[in-house]
Amino acid sequence: MPATGGRHRLSRRTKIATAALGLAIAAGALVIATTVGDPGAANAASGGQITCPDVASRLPAVPAQAQAEVQRNLQLLDTQISEANNRLVTSAGQGGPNFVRNAILGPLQDKRTSTIDRIAIAIGRQGEKPQNLGGLAACSLGGQSGSGAASSQVPAPAPAPAQSTAAAGQISCPDVESRLPAIPAQAQAEVQRNLDLLDTQIAEANNRLVTSAGQGGPNFVQNAILGPLEDKRVATINRIATAIGRNAEKPQGLDALAPCSR
Repeated sequence: MPATGGRHRLSRRTKIATAALGLAIAAGALVIATTVGDPGAANAASGGQITCPDVASRLPAVPAQAQAEVQRNLQLLDTQISEANNRLVTSAGQGGPNFVRNAILGPLQDKRTSTIDRIAIAIGRQGEKPQNLGGLAACSLGGQSGSGAASSQVPAPAPAPAQSTAAAGQISCPDVESRLPAIPAQAQAEVQRNLDLLDTQIAEANNRLVTSAGQGGPNFVQNAILGPLEDKRVATINRIATAIGRNAEKPQGLDALAPCSR
């Protein structure tokens, strides 16, 4: 009898161990299926992180008057990377093979382009404006080092071919600053901020023009780029006129400067 009871106990233990092994195998298969099926999940599982060029180290000496604004935008660049890395984790398993590039790296590059442009403009107000910082906007996704790292890396969007850029052309807008009357001292800071914003809006629109080359139909540029740009410029130009109008005669007819063309 004791031997029989021992066999029963052994049988139960064997069944439990077998069941546990089956669950482990099933769980392993699920992880493999998830990471192989979607590169974003594979990168999240392997600890992939978004890396971006260091902008601060590429800047010239920053004038004292620009240091606060430059520092704010450098901190914003760090925030943008943190948000993108968080998005990388929370979206693991979503989308197809190009999800990370289209949904995370692409929008991050657009944000960095605008922020880096603001840094260059802030420095340029007090000294020589740094050039070619736009090349620091693109980021990439790097996995852990080792034999599997190369397969898990998703490069940043490649620059558009030269012919696409040439075909896309450049967006040109009327110069608002040259059409302004004398600006009261009390309004100069606010007017300058909005003039800088107009420059940023054009830069963003030109970047969108390049990255969307070949998309949409014949009216894509007008509807998706020039139209929204005009709306933004109308609002910004109105803020300039209002700022001047608080301390002097408000300029009229500046709205006519809002439409841009390619």
